[in-house]
Amino acid sequence: MARILIVDDSPTEIHALRKMLEKHGHSVTTAGSGEAGIAAAKEQVPDLILMDVVMPGLNGFQATRQLARAQETAHVPVVVVSTKDQATDRVWAMRQGARDYLTKPVAEKNLLDTIGKYLAA
Repeated sequence: MARILIVDDSPTEIHALRKMLEKHGHSVTTAGSGEAGIAAAKEQVPDLILMDVVMPGLNGFQATRQLARAQETAHVPVVVVSTKDQATDRVWAMRQGARDYLTKPVAEKNLLDTIGKYLAA
């Protein structure tokens, strides 16, 4: 299946997302910060990135913008997965280059349906 990078500073969130994805055959790698996520994305070039917003240092919006602008990762879909659920957060994420936006806690079906749109393309 797909190689998915999870960028989140919460071990609990990483565990929950990894469990859902691996159950459906996806290969998962993780990064605990925006900076580490950018480095991992450039090194591994995953099929899709799940990006948290609220992280120390480089936040998810900033990391998404850098990934969308970098030649080696611009084609990789970034799906923001955040507790921030305001319409302005969604709009801002899309302006930074995110392809989609999910609010935590994420239902397994919703996660799989959303990433499936980008992995099938």
